[in-house]
Amino acid sequence: MYEYLEIMARLRCFETLLLLLFLHLGLHIIAVCRFSSQHVILTIAVVHSIALATFSDVVGWIYFVAWSISFYPQVIVNYRRKSVSGLSFDFLALNITGFLCYTIFNVGLFWIPEIQDEYFARHPRGVLPVEANDVFFAIHAVCLTIVQIAQCFIYPSDGQRLFKFTIIGLGALWLASVIMGILAAVHVVKWLDYLYYFSYVKLGITLIKYIPQAWMNFRRKSTVGWSIGNVLLDFTGGVLSLAQLFVIAYNFDDWTSTVGNPTKIGLGLLSIFFDVVFIVQHYVLYRKASHKVVDLYPEGESVTSSVLPD
Repeated sequence: MYEYLEIMARLRCFETLLLLLFLHLGLHIIAVCRFSSQHVILTIAVVHSIALATFSDVVGWIYFVAWSISFYPQVIVNYRRKSVSGLSFDFLALNITGFLCYTIFNVGLFWIPEIQDEYFARHPRGVLPVEANDVFFAIHAVCLTIVQIAQCFIYPSDGQRLFKFTIIGLGALWLASVIMGILAAVHVVKWLDYLYYFSYVKLGITLIKYIPQAWMNFRRKSTVGWSIGNVLLDFTGGVLSLAQLFVIAYNFDDWTSTVGNPTKIGLGLLSIFFDVVFIVQHYVLYRKASHKVVDLYPEGESVTSSVLPD
């Protein structure tokens, strides 16, 4: 198959060069072919600047690395303190659910041919929206979040536990996923739509997952136990990812793919907003944590949390 494609590419090289003279900026789909189980799309990218394209790739790898290593500072903080007090269990529960959903979506679309067939049947000129680095990032995020959860069982937590709303909400989400899976298995729902369900859950959780941690910091009047390194790396990745969107839009002269995707931009800005909240809490509002005990459950439960400087 690959030899055939290479021969055809060489035979059509001259025609392609002529065609380039008539193309405008952007990505142009020249042909859509199918060989056996492989979906092959020939596209030509016409850009303002090759240097900008290279810069965009570099920025992409930087924010990928920043997001990937952002999970480690919290693990290190927990290990050094031998305590997880100050780390919200509700945040961890939402985080592991979100990344499990993200992993299921990426793995299913990247590795299962039947689901890929459904995707290309629905989007004949589309390109799979999942790359190998997306799969790696999702699996890596799940593994590191599981490590943090394991630390919650090993180290003291000052009696912290999940709020009932979190338990009920996440229980409902996973119950719905089981029901959707059964419907997909009996061909009532397509497997692709089943994966989309997990992507929507991931988006929804991204909207709210930082709220429990920000609230805990506010109640304790301290960020002790919550790693600022995680926040700074996440902030770096978020800013660079949005910057890359605008660089690509300018380079391809395709602003509709950026401005026309308010969900992606909105989620990125919301994540950056919470990062800024945590930075202000850590460096401005609660810079000097005192030794005190605060009530984390004001509705009458007796669980308290101590605030101890690092």
